[in-house]
Amino acid sequence: MAEGIIVLKQGKEKPVNNKHPWIFSGSIKYVDNDPQPGDVVQIVDAHGAFLARGYFNPHSQIRVRILTWQNEPIDTDWWQQKLKQSIAGRVAHQEAFGEGEYNAVRLVNAENDYLPGLVVDRYGDWLVMQALTLGIDTRKQEIAELLADLLSPQGIYERSDVDIRQKEGLPESTGLLWGTEPPEIVEIEENTLRFPVDIRHGHKTGFYLDQRENRGWLHDMLYLEADEQTEDTRRVLNVFSYTGGFGLYALAAGVSQVVNVDSSVPALELAEQTVDENGFAHANTQYIAGDAFEVLRDYTANGEQFDVVVLDPPKFAQNKRQVKNATRGYKDLNLHAFQLIKPGGYLFTFSCSGAIDQDLFQKVVFGALADSGRHAQVIRHLGSSDDHPVALTFPEGAYLKGLICRVW
Repeated sequence: MAEGIIVLKQGKEKPVNNKHPWIFSGSIKYVDNDPQPGDVVQIVDAHGAFLARGYFNPHSQIRVRILTWQNEPIDTDWWQQKLKQSIAGRVAHQEAFGEGEYNAVRLVNAENDYLPGLVVDRYGDWLVMQALTLGIDTRKQEIAELLADLLSPQGIYERSDVDIRQKEGLPESTGLLWGTEPPEIVEIEENTLRFPVDIRHGHKTGFYLDQRENRGWLHDMLYLEADEQTEDTRRVLNVFSYTGGFGLYALAAGVSQVVNVDSSVPALELAEQTVDENGFAHANTQYIAGDAFEVLRDYTANGEQFDVVVLDPPKFAQNKRQVKNATRGYKDLNLHAFQLIKPGGYLFTFSCSGAIDQDLFQKVVFGALADSGRHAQVIRHLGSSDDHPVALTFPEGAYLKGLICRVW
């Protein structure tokens, strides 16, 4: 059967030549040879010159996601080599930069690893895979078997239960793809700390691997500023805490109290289990199940003060239409956080909304600061951990942005 051909409109080839991996419906002049949903297609310019190959989805606004700009076949060997390349990059980075010990890592980061729609995370002896698009969904079993050959895990579990699949015309999908069913809780190690992870039902693929280095920054800052001559009375407020990752690093740095706030009772129960498994005193932790906005307002009204506030909310803006409302939410959170921080304390604040860029996020935080009447300095810009690389040709991949602010 002849390969499907996507013919672009005159002048629409520039993003392809610049190695951007998406082709939108409005860029296409016509489709030839009747490709089926999920098929690999050839992309050509208006004069018929070859540009790239990718997989096709007529039901998505992103009609083609590009796999290669070389005139090469997309076969099993191609997928195997691309997976090898992605995995090798993580190993080389960890060895070259002498990062701390951890056995949970992102191995494939979708478009940023030139494998659009595919996410693979490793949690100890198990892999968790997300097939975010139709093109990957139709090949997920083949990909799982290739991963099994390359990495010999105990099992590969699918967590394709994300909203983006709706835009691809796909239902949610979870379950075992290969090997042994994972246990209810998989324990991982990260910089000498242990975290129980629910890879079947937890957020994302089970844990926020993208925040690993930022958790490390919090620990190092608190550890270095500890006064060995006096009793540690520092308090850390960890808002949208999930299973308490930032809070555990704060405890490891010696602070006297961590308050974890999250709307999910099961997440807080796992946070409590995490504290117990790492041998920290439960007297130093508090868990509040509730709406973060309301908790912050109550704390502000009651005159509470903390040495560090961490704000790590979920995605507020799914698209550009939601940006205005999202910025209101971010401003409200940061306003109350500034009011709760002791003079000389710190704010760790994040946005994982891809529709809000670093510049806009910093402006929102500035607006909150102005309304709070406080002073602050940005001492570090934060992003995703290094196992979540961002392709230079795909700025949309820089979804996580954060600031460390010293507050006066």
